[in-house]
This record gives sequence, structure tokens and C-alpha cells, in this order.
Amino acid sequence: MTTTLNAPATGTGQVPRTGHLRALESESIHILREVAGQFEKPVILFSGGKDSVLVLHLARKAFHPAPLPFTLLHVDTGHNFPEVLAYRDKVVAEGGFRLTVAKVQDWIDDGRLAERPDGTRNPLQTVPLVDTIVAEQYDAVIGGARRDEEKARAKERIFSLRDAFGGWDPRRQRPELWGLYNGRHAPGEHVRVFPLSNWTELDVWNYIEAEGIELPDIYYAHQREVFRRNGMWLTAGEWGGPRENETPELRWMRYRTVGDMSCTGAVDSQAATVAEVITEIIGTRITERGATRADDKLSEASMEDRKREGYF
Repeated sequence: MTTTLNAPATGTGQVPRTGHLRALESESIHILREVAGQFEKPVILFSGGKDSVLVLHLARKAFHPAPLPFTLLHVDTGHNFPEVLAYRDKVVAEGGFRLTVAKVQDWIDDGRLAERPDGTRNPLQTVPLVDTIVAEQYDAVIGGARRDEEKARAKERIFSLRDAFGGWDPRRQRPELWGLYNGRHAPGEHVRVFPLSNWTELDVWNYIEAEGIELPDIYYAHQREVFRRNGMWLTAGEWGGPRENETPELRWMRYRTVGDMSCTGAVDSQAATVAEVITEIIGTRITERGATRADDKLSEASMEDRKREGYF
């Protein structure tokens, strides 16, 4: 598969000069340039997942041929997929980017966090994220969250003010009329920025196809040993699976989203190319996170509760 990440962003990709994808691209590039203009020390959250890959791609286009004006940050739970971490490191090395990795394991080792009884570490990401934002004095944190992923994410504005503890208060949201974004914040506060808010999962994949963007192989159908838990196919690992009553199976699977292995499920699939993935998404009626993320099923308001505590 071809890649544009290994080469300097040219701003002359294969996306048509007009149309839906071009409009989304233009809006995202406008948002990223607003961040560069309004903030002193912005950072992009980069995990190697498709949405953060897309944000990085758009940021390179926004400032080409100048160097990327943002650093990268990844909160590593210690239970991430090895293929995705390898892809993350490859992109960072080839692009010459600056990456900070906040490891959840470091917070556990010195007692600031404790392992959860269910073994999942996804909810544990919030404290390392907020601590690192404070320590590095980031004033804008750019992420790949989209409104179509989950109802709490649909509520949040593109420029989202967070308090000194990283918490989100929906009552403090600001109007964003005519593409005007307000980045004002008090000392200690910061702003989360979502340049992909108006994209859907299908938009992301159509853009990936048009631009020839490389992704980790985990997004495409492959044979994998998985086991069933709470209605999802999970990959076995040191994080705590399978248990005695859970039987591993070798199946053709792919991932629609990637994150902590303990709560990210695979879906049965034969889609081995971008075009086949797009066809599969067109035919599904289940949202990306609804199908594959156990942490979103803890309660009706689990994502909003975590956002109020500082989660992305």
C-alpha cells in the first residue's frame, strides 16, 4: 500500500478539488491553523490509530513546507497492540517528530494509580494524561475524536475548554458561529481541540483511500486468536485473558478502532483492503465504538462521566 506519511505532505493529494471530503479537509486545516495562531504550546495526541493518523496527516498539509509546529503525545496503557506501537514509532522516526510517551505503568509503579479489578487500564489513562498536560504546560491538546463515535462526544465543541484538572463542564461551552473559535483560557486551564468533529467513520476511510494513507495492519482482516467476553472478541494477552471458562479461537477479524487490548474488541471481517473496509462500513448499522469498546458500556453516561474527570 502506498503511503504519504513517509513523504513530506504536498497538499496535492488525490482528494477532488471540490466536494464533501475537500470541505471537511479545508475545515480541519483551518482549525489546525487556528490552534497554531492562538496557543503557545499545542500538542497532538498520537496513538497510531486511524483518527490520530489522519489528524497528523492534515496537520502536515496545513503547514507544508514548514516543519510541524506541534509535538506528539501518547498515553500508553501498557496493554496496547504491539502492531500499533510499532507503527507509531515508525511514523515518528520517519517524520522526525517529537513524541512524549506517558506510561500508565509508571503511575502504577509509584503508587499514583492502582490496577482495576477487571484488569482494564483504559480508564486509568486520565490521570497520566492530565498530569502530563500540566507538567509540560500544554495549552491546547489536539485529538481525533469525532461526533459520530459516541453521544457525549457529539455534545462537545471543536474548541473545548477544560479546567485545571482537565475536567469538562458542558455548561461552559462557547458558541462556535461562522467558524470562529475562542481559545481564551485562564492560567492552568487548557483547551481540547477536535478537528475531526464533523467527520464520520466513513468519511475517514474515504479520505484514507483518496490520499493513500498507510495504517497499521490491524485495521484489515487477518487471522487472529481471540476469545469471547461480554459479547466482544478480545485478543489474549498478559492483561488478563482468557480466563478458565473462555476458549480461544482462530478467526478472521479486523479492528474498527484500536486502544487498550482489555476493552477493544475485534469484528468478524474479510475486508482486507481499504475499498473492502468502506463497503463493510456502508453496510453496518452499529457505530464504531458501540461495536468494539467495552469501556463505553459500563453505564449509559460512562464517556461523559470520564470526560468530566479529564478523559479525552
